[in-house]
Amino acid sequence: MAKNGNVAEIDEGLYSRQLYVLGHDAMKRMQNSNVLISGLRGLGVEIAKNVILGGVKSVTLHDQGVAEWRDLSSQFYLREEDLGKNRAEVSQNRLAELNSYVPVTSYTGALTNDYLTQFQVVVLTNSTLDEQMHIGDFCHSKGIKLIIADTRGLFGQLFCDFGDEMMVYDTNGEQPLSAMISMITKDSAGVVTCLDEARHGFETGDHVTFMEVQGMTELNGCPPIEIKVLGPYTFSICDTSSFSDYVRGGIVTQVKMPKKVAFKSFSSSMSEPEFLLTDFAKFDRPGQLHVGFQALHAFEKKHSRSPKPWNQSDADELVALANDVNAAQSGPAKQDELDEGLLKKLSCMAAGDLAPVNAFIGGLAAQEVMKACTGKFMPIMQWLYFDALECLPEAEETVLTEEECMPRSCRYDGQIAVFGSKLQDLLGKQRYFLVGAGAIGCELLKNFAMMGLATGEGEVIVTDMDTIEKSNLNRQFLFRPWDVTKMKSETAAAAVKQMNPSIRITGHQNRVGPDTERIYDDDFFENLDGVANALDNVDARMYMDRRCVYYRKPLLESGTLGTKGNVQVVIPFLTESYSSSQDPPEKSIPICTLKNFPNAIEHTLQWARDEFEGLFKQPVENALQYMTDPKFMERTLKLPGAQPLEVVEAVYKSLVSEYPRSWEQCVAWARNHWQCQYSNNIRQLLHNFPPDQLTSSGAPFWSGPKRCPHPLEFSTSNDLHMDYIVAAANLVAQAYGLQGSTDRADVAKVLQDVKVPEFTPKSGVKIHVSDQELQSANASVDDSRLEELKSILPSPDTVSQFRLCPIEFEKDDDTNFHMDFIVAASNLRAENYDIPPADRHKSKLIAGKIIPAIATTTAAVVGLVCLELLKIVQGHKKLESYKNGFMNLSLPFFAFSEPIAAPKHKVYAPDLCSKGPLYSELELPMTEIVTKVSKKKLGKHVKALVFELCCNDITDEDVEVPYVRYTIR
Repeated sequence: MAKNGNVAEIDEGLYSRQLYVLGHDAMKRMQNSNVLISGLRGLGVEIAKNVILGGVKSVTLHDQGVAEWRDLSSQFYLREEDLGKNRAEVSQNRLAELNSYVPVTSYTGALTNDYLTQFQVVVLTNSTLDEQMHIGDFCHSKGIKLIIADTRGLFGQLFCDFGDEMMVYDTNGEQPLSAMISMITKDSAGVVTCLDEARHGFETGDHVTFMEVQGMTELNGCPPIEIKVLGPYTFSICDTSSFSDYVRGGIVTQVKMPKKVAFKSFSSSMSEPEFLLTDFAKFDRPGQLHVGFQALHAFEKKHSRSPKPWNQSDADELVALANDVNAAQSGPAKQDELDEGLLKKLSCMAAGDLAPVNAFIGGLAAQEVMKACTGKFMPIMQWLYFDALECLPEAEETVLTEEECMPRSCRYDGQIAVFGSKLQDLLGKQRYFLVGAGAIGCELLKNFAMMGLATGEGEVIVTDMDTIEKSNLNRQFLFRPWDVTKMKSETAAAAVKQMNPSIRITGHQNRVGPDTERIYDDDFFENLDGVANALDNVDARMYMDRRCVYYRKPLLESGTLGTKGNVQVVIPFLTESYSSSQDPPEKSIPICTLKNFPNAIEHTLQWARDEFEGLFKQPVENALQYMTDPKFMERTLKLPGAQPLEVVEAVYKSLVSEYPRSWEQCVAWARNHWQCQYSNNIRQLLHNFPPDQLTSSGAPFWSGPKRCPHPLEFSTSNDLHMDYIVAAANLVAQAYGLQGSTDRADVAKVLQDVKVPEFTPKSGVKIHVSDQELQSANASVDDSRLEELKSILPSPDTVSQFRLCPIEFEKDDDTNFHMDFIVAASNLRAENYDIPPADRHKSKLIAGKIIPAIATTTAAVVGLVCLELLKIVQGHKKLESYKNGFMNLSLPFFAFSEPIAAPKHKVYAPDLCSKGPLYSELELPMTEIVTKVSKKKLGKHVKALVFELCCNDITDEDVEVPYVRYTIR
């Protein structure tokens, strides 16, 4: 997007991960929105950070207040030297660095009606109820979208008013569903039956359209039709009795229909609130807090201050004011009975300002700003209340005092107001290992710094072996454009040092795994207080989980996928571990579908990705090993099935038959490979299975998921054909150390001299229709061909001078020809099979297996993680105190639950029992068994055995439901 805010091309290099969440249309709508954010304390700066990263047209920061000590507990762009300065003015330049495409200005005047009219979205934080009433009614009358956000200690509040008629273009953010059709009835119901390969996934009320239906062609390209689901494979559309007879085929695709949503004004919604529940275990909380926050505003209006931290007199007064507020209510806003204990806690921590709560509410509020700007995703209707009172001390006898929580003129005053000074001392002594410094890692470090983690005798060790890329800047907010190519961990550590100079942090560049266990050894883990994962793959998560189980360390686990996020807390002896439950494996594409029968763009993209590996990486790697490793051939011949022949044949091609010695030979290779893949192989396939081929049952062979292909004719005037040749030729040149070229005219000239052999389909060529056939064929080896290749392979000595360079696929470099090849190869194959092509953006998502990401979800998830951290540091022992969480901001939906308890087993082990006969029973969580074995020093063998049982749940034959019985000797 242009820096002056005019409509321009979106910078896909910067916004790529967010574009996969919002889409191009929503991003373009967002760049037309001017946003005002009022109140630049911790919550306001969190919202501003996320909105600026998102890429709106402009952001104006408004604040008439000056920085105070308590602001520093969560306002990460204020420093001690900024005390007494205007918060908006100080924060402006630091926020502006986040995104050069978004102009950021500050304003310190009054919010007059005339001033507000220049904005499409207004966000109020740290505002009075009178301001909210006045601005709320004005914005509603003028069609300005309004968001009000507030946090008080462990409590949060969010309100949205997007006008009388807001159009939501996508209510859930999911990709439209699609299914293949096997039958459509010709009657009044018009029942559509889908192939039974998978459930269609539609719901009653969805709208669909059709394509490629043979016979009943009236449905092809029809306007969206509302459906009624009859079963997992069937649904009814409309009266089809006047349509032509259905013959076969067809694809049905879901259509996202716009939905009109109406909001009440702020004043109307105050008396008739509609709540979005964040925690089903706290069903009555929203109504109670709705009254409580109004009472809090009344208290502040009366005294010109917030209630003092943990002051009982102020708490009693707030309860009295709440009773007055409630008495004046009518309808749904009136509560039958007020929860005085809850309201007193609201009073006691009203002066508190916690970074984790601001991160959570700020992430949600920023997502609502994006919804207001774009119409993408369902907004919050209209009130959301949140609390995390489980973070308070568990012991009922532990009562925080006013003296313990009084301000100390230090940067943690906002946190001390809630938890007291003792917790602050504990936080400073913590030693934490943060694994990953990407989006989640950056947010965690920011919260760690604000909370005061490791600011005393403790330390944060953060490790990440990656360097910073441009696409990271959109959500990994500790990095700037001038940091690109630097190490993430070191840069992130330096950035949070700016936020809080007291934090003790060390950056490492190591990958966690068996290779680094000499660094992260027993001494390292035993000195830790806990581990926080900020990883992007399951294997690394499971490895760290095993390490934490082994060393009995708490683990904070989290992840995001677009607008979805989850949090899991793992506590030794109390909860199950991360590895105890796993998601089902991703459904893989059958090999024969990829090789011969693709029917979706996902299939052609995976095929192109496999082509890349099989042309430019694997054979070159094998050739290199053949040249340098004397035992390469010996190992290769021991491979199962047909693999030895495949490997040796690839080495022969790489070093002999297809070894290029000039750029012209690279172009010739690319042209001949094009001919083979997009013409010759298709012609052979159609020779084996002609378009009119029937199965043994008399049904057309090319029907259902099998799409009948057609060969392509090469032309230098076809841009897609030339895209393929240029990319493939340059990749071959790179792999063999030759100079490439992007001069298309020169390539076209070279192509004129390339001789393409004539091809005639052959009889007797076996093409496998199923994976079972393919596996059976691969079980046998052509020994004579293998021996022939071995005999004609050049000696490693004779090819030692060859320059070979295997190519590692890198999706985010637009100059390396990798995605050029993938897009061209995939779309050419899609053209073979009449599959709609995919643009570069979509191709990169699928072929690069990119995880869609947006800063709002990351901020909210990490806020919840750090609330769990507060519980761990305090030593919470009750399972019900901890919360695993899941959210989907697009719906929006939130779910919190107690972690699953650690599994317990009956163990027959005399050495683990203090009393009793031989093989007496002892029921313990398996993690605790590891501890006892270790303490008893029963030897490495037994310790390892128990550890493996614990982590992998290996059972023997002696099973006693509901426990597994283990014998340890």
